[in-house]
Amino acid sequence: MNETMRERKLYDIHAPNASTGIINGESSNVLNWDDVRFKWAYPMYKNMLANFWTPFEINMSSDQKQWAELTDAERESFKKIIGLLAFLDSVQTDYSAKVADYLTDSSLAALMQVLSFQEVVHNQSYSYVLSSLVEKGEQDEIFEYWKHDEILIERNQFIADGYERFVKEKSPQAFIESVVYDVVLEGLFFYAGFAFFYNLARNQKMVSTSTMINYINRDELLHVNLFAHIFKETLNENPELNTEENLQFVTETFREATELEVKWGEHIIGNKIDGINMDELEQYIQHTANKRCKLMGAPVPFPEVTENPLKWIKAYKEVDEGKSDFFEQKSRQYTKVSDDNGFDEL
Repeated sequence: MNETMRERKLYDIHAPNASTGIINGESSNVLNWDDVRFKWAYPMYKNMLANFWTPFEINMSSDQKQWAELTDAERESFKKIIGLLAFLDSVQTDYSAKVADYLTDSSLAALMQVLSFQEVVHNQSYSYVLSSLVEKGEQDEIFEYWKHDEILIERNQFIADGYERFVKEKSPQAFIESVVYDVVLEGLFFYAGFAFFYNLARNQKMVSTSTMINYINRDELLHVNLFAHIFKETLNENPELNTEENLQFVTETFREATELEVKWGEHIIGNKIDGINMDELEQYIQHTANKRCKLMGAPVPFPEVTENPLKWIKAYKEVDEGKSDFFEQKSRQYTKVSDDNGFDEL
């Protein structure tokens, strides 16, 4: 199946509202949530709306006061991780918008628009965090890290190559492979960094930032679920793509991605951060890779890893658990921002 994918028409008076296929199908492009092809699309839309949040809700003044109390290693890791997240979510915003043009189904295109908006919010949250902690010049430097850090460049290129192939070829094969890279980005490449922030939070450090990261994590889990659905539905509707080779591609891609994420974890955490053991972090990343492969219906890359060794990470909730909060067992260290609760202190 090497033909170029067709863009979704702006409207088609002769096509049904419910699409005839996830890609290269027919659709009027008029969205009626009570007449869509995939039953899971509307519940996912409602879940994405239920997760709505903005960075402005979170008062960063306590984190601002704690910033100077972090160790040099903690501050350095903090900044490098924010630099990575800023790059990944920027690319993700653009990729999801490009994917939307080639999804025949208008409900899935709508979900992509919501996803893209959420990625914009995520990216803005990194600016919001940094603006409360460092001077503008240092913030600008942090947003340049991805251009100069060799390990970051290697990781980012891994994703970018898969995305750019789809943008260039626009073939169904390149499309489903790009979806695999998407699940790597949203479902694996954040996770060493997330562990760093959650480790700070369990030690009552930078809890407001970690709460924001938890909200981002919650969104990303929904995004992973959405792209896993798209991957499986595309295979189901296109038998020529539903091959052992493509499932093995998922497994091998996650195996390579895990090596890159572990390498990044050693770079930002290693033996520098109290509370995180690198052996356990590596197994945790492998465990996460296994979960993502299972979700996509592919063989797991690390069958010997059957449990999550980082038992203290409570934030990684399954999507159907709703808005459960990682910090529900802890005293809340932040309040939502209002005109009279300290916003001007930032």
